[in-house]
Amino acid sequence: MPQWVVVAYDGTDADAASRRQSVRPAHLASIEPMVAAGALKAGGAILDDAGAMIGSVIIADLPVRAAFDTWLANDPYVTGGVWQRIEVLPFRLAVLAKS
Repeated sequence: MPQWVVVAYDGTDADAASRRQSVRPAHLASIEPMVAAGALKAGGAILDDAGAMIGSVIIADLPVRAAFDTWLANDPYVTGGVWQRIEVLPFRLAVLAKS
């Protein structure tokens, strides 16, 4: 199955952090089915030097780019205006450490 890596940066305006926090529960709920299905391989926040969340990285495993694009377009971080700059790249996971 094709894999995709997303590097998404939050806005830098004064309301960016509060916007992320207000949408975060919906974002986490929306990815639960992907995690359960094994389609979301890894995900987490990009942090600044002070430890504040300023973006996200996601590795997803979806059958076609169109399916990935549909998921991304409907993610609450996109629809809620959290992610302002998004890069999507084809990806092949070579190593996954066991936690």
